[in-house]
Amino acid sequence: MGVDYYKVLQVDRNAGDDDLKKAYRKLAMKWHPDKNPNNKKEAEAKFKQISEAYEVLSDSQKRAVYDQYGEEGLKGQVPPPGPGVSGGSSFFSGGDGSTTFRFNPRSADDIFAEFFGFSTPFGGASGGTGGTGVRGGSRFPGGMFGDEFFASQFGGEGSMNPQRPQKAAPVENRLPCSLEDLYKGTTRKMKISREVLDSSGRTTTVEEILTINIKPGWKKGTKITFPEKGNEAPNLIPADIVFIIDEKPHDLFSREGNDLIVTLKVSLVEALTGYTAHITTLDGRSLTIPINSVIHPNYEEVVPREGMPIPKDPSKKGNLRIKFNIKFPNRLTPEQKAGIKKLFAP
Repeated sequence: MGVDYYKVLQVDRNAGDDDLKKAYRKLAMKWHPDKNPNNKKEAEAKFKQISEAYEVLSDSQKRAVYDQYGEEGLKGQVPPPGPGVSGGSSFFSGGDGSTTFRFNPRSADDIFAEFFGFSTPFGGASGGTGGTGVRGGSRFPGGMFGDEFFASQFGGEGSMNPQRPQKAAPVENRLPCSLEDLYKGTTRKMKISREVLDSSGRTTTVEEILTINIKPGWKKGTKITFPEKGNEAPNLIPADIVFIIDEKPHDLFSREGNDLIVTLKVSLVEALTGYTAHITTLDGRSLTIPINSVIHPNYEEVVPREGMPIPKDPSKKGNLRIKFNIKFPNRLTPEQKAGIKKLFAP
């Protein structure tokens, strides 16, 4: 029977169209010569045989002839096919009146391109390689065609339709910023290294400077995206580079939305008799804030428009909220207790 095409494709004799496609997809990706630079001669032979097996078994007429007469019958080395096999341009009449089926395998390259929807998926220059039908001169270096590349190039196993290039997942980087930077706004320059494809399809590493303009009032979690600045790879849309704003802790202030919060320590006497707060703002100004109210443990002094700039309108600001940590005395003398009772007597 010659070559067993069912064994070549690793399918049983009842395999349907989907089974054949799945088998061809898997084996053609595995044995394409461009994916096997270290054993190219063996790969070319296997690739040709896989393509030939798929061409025969996926065509009902050729498969019927093959099932009845084997490879020899397909290639015109036996007499006429039996009944049930229709005629056509693949049948030839001999001088003795006999009819044979003549099968000339197509180029493995053409079958591959027709199946996957890419005429030259590996960017190779045309030209045979020892009669295999596989074009040589791949523009990609050995090892480029890993399983992930083939999965992204042609879809997962069992997928019957070619896919468009997939976009790589975003590459996210935390960008710590001081509260002063987020209050005033600033510019950061970030150096990145990335791989790019040159005109021959080879990868080279380049360095680029990305400029990030941090606007006044930006909050933690704000994202700055540089589209498609990730590594380039064949049939892959480069990833977006994303920087995510993070706030560094501040010695004096904390932030709630657009408000700034500061907690000051005061003595019990100051809390009861009056206190003047002196605060240096994030942009270096000095604020003097007299507090004439009694400061109780939950008291909060609100200073309007001294908080963080509002990103959509930096001319407007949130509030500065002053909270207090009241230091109570550890002990009182009998005289102090008596004096306090007298002072606060109704």
